[in-house]
Amino acid sequence: MVQISRIIRTATQEDVPYIMPLFDEARAKMHASGNSRQWINGYPSVEKVLEDIRQNGAYVVEDKGKTVAYFAFLPSPEPTYGKIVGGQWLDDEKPYHVIHRIAGAQGVHGIFNSMLEYAFSQEKNIRIDTHKDNVIMQHLLQKHGFSYCGVIYLLSGDERLAYQKIIKSE
Repeated sequence: MVQISRIIRTATQEDVPYIMPLFDEARAKMHASGNSRQWINGYPSVEKVLEDIRQNGAYVVEDKGKTVAYFAFLPSPEPTYGKIVGGQWLDDEKPYHVIHRIAGAQGVHGIFNSMLEYAFSQEKNIRIDTHKDNVIMQHLLQKHGFSYCGVIYLLSGDERLAYQKIIKSE
């Protein structure tokens, strides 16, 4: 468990009832901002969260004892990142971690920053992807110094904009 400005800890099965409503809130926020084609057909599902938990890659963010966010933070390789179109990764040799399925409670600010602080305390090479309609996430990624690298395709064939950020070791 790492204490930053909030508590970020590995999620357990007992957290699932608190995680799933966060996806509903995130989905509503996406729809309100014009992104109605991401996270459809029941995605992310309970099964996907349980898979993240089994891989020791599921995390919750707690603020004052309340679960306010969820994200998956998984080690490479990410199968869908093997081929990138219209660009290239900043570094395609070194191991990396991927951040997926970010969801936060409405009205709670700074969640993305807290997640990134935690993630970069664990790994200096991070990749993330997002839907082309998710302008909020694209803005956050650019604001936090991620570089746009190209387009990747999910197993479903859906395209995603791919980003990477590497913090150089001192």
